[in-house]
Amino acid sequence: MARKTAFLRTCIALALTAAAATGCMEWEYGKTEDFSTSGPGLFIVNEGNFQYGNASLSYYDPTSRTVENEVFFRSNGFKLGDVAQSMTLFGGKGWIVVNNSHVIFSIDLTTFRETGRIVNLPSPRYIHFISPTKAYVTQLWDNRILIVNPSTYTVTGSILCPDMSVESGSTEQMAQLGKYVYVCCWSYQNRILKIDTESDSVVDEMTVGIQPRAIAIDRNGKLWAMTDGGYAGSPYGHEPPALFRIDPESMTTELAFTFSPDDSPVEMTLNGDGSRLYWINNDIWSMEIDAVQLPSSPIVHSQGTKYFGLTVNPDNGDIYVADAIDYQQQGIVYRFTPDGTLLDQFYTGINPGAFCWK
Repeated sequence: MARKTAFLRTCIALALTAAAATGCMEWEYGKTEDFSTSGPGLFIVNEGNFQYGNASLSYYDPTSRTVENEVFFRSNGFKLGDVAQSMTLFGGKGWIVVNNSHVIFSIDLTTFRETGRIVNLPSPRYIHFISPTKAYVTQLWDNRILIVNPSTYTVTGSILCPDMSVESGSTEQMAQLGKYVYVCCWSYQNRILKIDTESDSVVDEMTVGIQPRAIAIDRNGKLWAMTDGGYAGSPYGHEPPALFRIDPESMTTELAFTFSPDDSPVEMTLNGDGSRLYWINNDIWSMEIDAVQLPSSPIVHSQGTKYFGLTVNPDNGDIYVADAIDYQQQGIVYRFTPDGTLLDQFYTGINPGAFCWK
């Protein structure tokens, strides 16, 4: 099952009403612990289960091979919230987007203590920082990208997405090259938007496959986008998923790789120097950015696992893969060498879905 698919397909009707119910969520404070971390490490964002409020944050030290779970709760005395979606580092802080709690927390990277929060967001997915005083926040079931000031933790404006209604559109991952930010238009959409960060306006767009959900920029300055193809029976169409290499200046497709109709590629990412792509498609796959065809075999086989999240250590190329198991119990993260040899594994929270390198 692709990441978020079950949540989105079964809970669309609940999503809008949930916003009203949890938008004023109150956090109950309790006992706290003291942490003091140093050196490189890996944050694991555990989604939890929709409407259960059991999202969590884990922290893994690759040097000592130790993991600390529930570090947000243990440091702050209250739970992270409902459906933790993503995490980004900026300004010496970690920014955690909690979708169904309508909040973005900032935390200290050494102690994991909260340093501030942006609240009352409709349905945030990802945050991308333009400057110390400006960031963009993409939204589920919204035709706007919100503009926030991270220094004051306030919403300062929005960017209207053209030809998109609240009911038929969402924005997802973002990537920046120069002064332009490129945004996936995801649910029931098939476009990449190009935003001028000086004017905060959409200046160009292009059509790709149905539902682009992952985007990245390689070392050659090329834009990569992966689509999930929608789903069978959707009134907005269904097609095989695909991977696109795009010239970001002209907003034209240079290469398109089409998967089989039964494939479900997700979680596309790049290695540290931007020379290799990685993604989940039941197994873990990888290819060079100058490849002219999809690989014929994976680098890591699934072996009955439910791979849910993926990242590559930017320093040494180690591959970290999250296994959701049954989407109800603690997940597992597997650590592999670049050639796919298992090095380590450890338990996390429920549904480990996103990673963030410190």
